Amino acid sequence: MTDVAAALAGRRSCRAYRPEPIAVDLLDTVLAASLRGPSAGNTWALDLVVLDDEAAVAAYWDTSLPSGPRRDAFPWPGLLRAPVLVVPTIRIAAYTERYAEADKAATRLGESPDRWPVPYWWVDAGAAVMAMLLAASGLGLGSLLFGTFEREDALRERFGVPGDRRVVGTIALGWPDEAEHRRSASARRGRPELAEVVHRGCW
Repeated sequence: MTDVAAALAGRRSCRAYRPEPIAVDLLDTVLAASLRGPSAGNTWALDLVVLDDEAAVAAYWDTSLPSGPRRDAFPWPGLLRAPVLVVPTIRIAAYTERYAEADKAATRLGESPDRWPVPYWWVDAGAAVMAMLLAASGLGLGSLLFGTFEREDALRERFGVPGDRRVVGTIALGWPDEAEHRRSASARRGRPELAEVVHRGCW
């Protein structure tokens, strides 16, 4: 089995972490993986807000999950111990700017985001996130991608993210706490069999 296949096979969502920090070289390896995914037109509109000290991580949770009944009832307290949170952001306008350039102008995708039948900024961001999750798995780190939802604006303001960026979600990184590991209820749904999703030759 190749290293990539092993990392993919071993990857799972981790919702409980030990508080030990991640060495800088390991963290940088995970972050660098974000640059190995595809980028439509070589646009590269992804920026990563990396929260890797206790104060920054605490500020994230105070913004997205303030102290009170909601935090007290949070079913994954071990997630709050993740030593690193990475917030991927994208600048959608970068795609229209890139596709307004001479070599792409004929596509007319540079006219407006609405011209894009598939919004590739989300596709590219998802590929970058998956590359980071696989890199983390390959290093033995736990990881979890979770949504920011209604807290997006508050997080942008708290961490100085420019207003023309969208937050993709948040990636938690750290050493798994196996003693506290438990799967989410959604995991009971399982994965489809390959034959269910592959349509060879036609649908």
